[in-house]
Amino acid sequence: MACEAIRLSGDSWRIEDKGVRAFLFAGAEKALLVDTGFGNGDIKSVVDGLVQTPVMLVNTHADNDHIGGNKLFGTAFMHPSEFTYYSENAGKDAPVSPLWEGDIVDLGARKFEILHTPGHTNGSIALLDRANRILITGDTFSMGPVFLFGNMRSIRAYKATIDKLKPLKDAVDDIYPSHGAFPLGFDIIFRAEKAADKLIAGELKGADPPFEMPAKMYLDGGVGFFY
Repeated sequence: MACEAIRLSGDSWRIEDKGVRAFLFAGAEKALLVDTGFGNGDIKSVVDGLVQTPVMLVNTHADNDHIGGNKLFGTAFMHPSEFTYYSENAGKDAPVSPLWEGDIVDLGARKFEILHTPGHTNGSIALLDRANRILITGDTFSMGPVFLFGNMRSIRAYKATIDKLKPLKDAVDDIYPSHGAFPLGFDIIFRAEKAADKLIAGELKGADPPFEMPAKMYLDGGVGFFY
């Protein structure tokens, strides 16, 4: 199944790939591609058909469903805390370059600020477009359960990330998640906080997940975690 590009505005697209989405933003000097999905179809051909400038690839994190098409674009930019995990999934020789908290990706007339948002993975990041009041959050938020089980995932780090992002309430209108309903309002952060607090307090009842995994599913009003 080929990935599908859906225009969000004159210079922005979401690229749907069988349950996960990437994002493409065109600037005057370069384009920004956020994640590459499962690698189904040829995302490079899709991107090349939409923009003519050089493309910078940024990964929100290194789960396989976000890096599947990376090999088509060369160097991937991500937080260094994700490098080891990326090498395990993409191969030890996969080219990578660091993005740090506070770095600015400048496309020419459009800028994205990098925020380190650990929890789902150690090196997860979000990209903040202040001018357009958009926050791209990878797998940190979604309508539905977020993966928070295993050694590299942490509910405590996730809570710290929520505390970090809450002050952006008056700066962000839309959350761009990688899975599920799109877009989300900023209230998803407060809903996730409520669910996380209940999980930590032992107030949520675990249920069997819809597919086999070494975790239970905990939901609170449609928001929650595999934990």
